Amino acid sequence: MERQDIDAELSVTGARELLDSTSAAHLAYVGNDGAPRVIPVGFFWTGDEFVISTATTSPKVAALSTHPEVALAVDAGNTPDQARSLSIRGRASVEIVDGVVKEYVAAARRTMDADAAAEFEQNVRRMYDQMARIAITPTWVRYYDFGAGRMPRFLQELAAQNQS
Repeated sequence: MERQDIDAELSVTGARELLDSTSAAHLAYVGNDGAPRVIPVGFFWTGDEFVISTATTSPKVAALSTHPEVALAVDAGNTPDQARSLSIRGRASVEIVDGVVKEYVAAARRTMDADAAAEFEQNVRRMYDQMARIAITPTWVRYYDFGAGRMPRFLQELAAQNQS
C-alpha cells in the first residue's frame, strides 16, 4: 500500500475519530517461541507512527526486536450499527529511552483530566528509569464502519449477492 493511500485511509472522519478518541488497541505479534500473541496496549498516533510504550523487560520488546511485523486494531461500538474498526499492519522498531517516553504521557493526557494526568505523570516518572518506545510504521491500513456499509470487500460482495 502506498503512503498516500495510507494517509487517505487514516484521514477518513471515522478513522480520525478512533485515533483521537481512544488510546486503547490490540497488538498482534509473534512471540520469541513462534506463537502468535494479541494483547491490549495503549498507543499514541503521532501522524506518522503508532507509539506504544512499555517496560524494557516486557516480553514484547525482545519479540519485536526479532519479529518486527505486527498488526494493530483500534475498535469501537457495541452493536452492529455502531461497529467501527481501524486495522493496521506495519513494522515495529524498538528504542530504549532514558526516563519516560513522551508519547506515553501524551496518551494518558487524552484520557484523564489535568489533575489525574499530573499525578499519573509524577508516578510514572518515579517508576521508570528507562522505557521501551515501540514505533509502528503502517504499511497497510483499512477503516471499517459496518453500520455505514464500509466493510471488507468479501462482505460487501456477499451482502450484494443476498440483496438480489
